[in-house]
Amino acid sequence: MSHLPLNALRVFEAVARTGSFRRAAEALFVTQSAVSHQIRHLEDWLGTPLFDREGSRPRLLPHGEELARALSLSLSEIENACQRVRSHRDGPLVIAAIPSVAVCWLIPRLSGFRALHPEIEIRVIYAMHGRDIDFRDAHLAFVFAAGMPERPGIRAEAFLPGISVPVCSPLALARLGKAKAGVEDILALGLLHDTDSSGWRSWLQRAGHAAPAQSGGPVFEDFNLLRAAALAGQGVALCPIAMIRADLDSGRLVQLSELSVLVEFGYYLLSGPAADMAMAREARAFRDWAFAARDDAPKLPSRREDASD
Repeated sequence: MSHLPLNALRVFEAVARTGSFRRAAEALFVTQSAVSHQIRHLEDWLGTPLFDREGSRPRLLPHGEELARALSLSLSEIENACQRVRSHRDGPLVIAAIPSVAVCWLIPRLSGFRALHPEIEIRVIYAMHGRDIDFRDAHLAFVFAAGMPERPGIRAEAFLPGISVPVCSPLALARLGKAKAGVEDILALGLLHDTDSSGWRSWLQRAGHAAPAQSGGPVFEDFNLLRAAALAGQGVALCPIAMIRADLDSGRLVQLSELSVLVEFGYYLLSGPAADMAMAREARAFRDWAFAARDDAPKLPSRREDASD
């Protein structure tokens, strides 16, 4: 008997799992005809059909269902074994961070961790807001969310508040010719938007001011771009205090109002499962350092841990 047709078996498992040739093709990023070809190849190799092709949709025959169950279990075991190898201690401690945390909080302080733990090799990667973290590729992650993130097997801890206030550069404020700014002054300086105009609409509503029909001002898809525009004197931005604390303390940015938005949001530190005790110790060392290095800012509610932790 020739070697197992591994690619055809993988395609067959995808068809059985998704319930159709079309969805299997989409999941595998191949054409539907390629899926059909692999299924025919597997049936030829086995010497028996796997599907009842009567009717509008092929149905698995009993022995096809048995093969699909065995493949599903086997592929799951293979994936777990590969993950254990990928997560072996030989690799660095990987910290994923959304861009705002990476640039404004983590990197300016990272030398402190390296001085404390020169023996720990680390790698910092981006985490994208709104996308799930793949904890097969990262050990810890800084995220921004409305409320405590809840994922099975992942520990979530409140890290910094997301409270955001209007800020601008001293250069922009100087254009007003006065030290304080009201709502009309802020509108006159021009609004800078993070992703969309919803933040400013909320802030203006809280201020008891109707949002202008055309809010105007540029929209930035990344907080770091928004912050750069504010620092350059291009207008007023709603920025989380926790991320611009150094800018406020140094006078690079000026807070224009105590009225805040995004009070329900916060920055959280997520910890994934460790592959071994050595990696668990390194992850704990980083976690302990990060909490010790937090700015003296208002804290979010106490931490919640997954029941499996």
